[in-house]
Amino acid sequence: MHARAREFADRARERYGLDLTIQGFPEGTETAADAAEAIGCAVGQIASSLVFAADGDLVVVVTSGANRVNESRLASHLGSESVSMAAPEEIKDVVGWSIGGVPPFCHDASLPVYVDETLLAHDTVWAAAGAPTAVFPIAPDELVELTDATVVDVC
Repeated sequence: MHARAREFADRARERYGLDLTIQGFPEGTETAADAAEAIGCAVGQIASSLVFAADGDLVVVVTSGANRVNESRLASHLGSESVSMAAPEEIKDVVGWSIGGVPPFCHDASLPVYVDETLLAHDTVWAAAGAPTAVFPIAPDELVELTDATVVDVC
């Protein structure tokens, strides 16, 4: 198991009492299509954790791999004037994980989390586990509960 995935698994166990089943894919799961192909699931079951800067504050949006976040819609929902993808260095520094491996929880900073409502249509979704080669399955309702997320339509 990748060292960052092991670190994520340890954090999830310590913070939430979770014993996650992390699966590694040496070929990588950096894109939703790559992850779905490696796992053998629909692209819509990939729970991509994206970090946005909203008027300078970071937020995490966990979206279905089949969708794209509409930044204007997200800004409207947040009551923000501007929303854009956060810079990779800022994500690593604040969230603690690198792009492609950002998990939906166990971040270094306490950030608001928003979950794409279309993920709730699935029994199981697959999220990054701290590394671009590692994922874990989780029920969408458990994901919402663990992250204390707001379910939104921002795609």
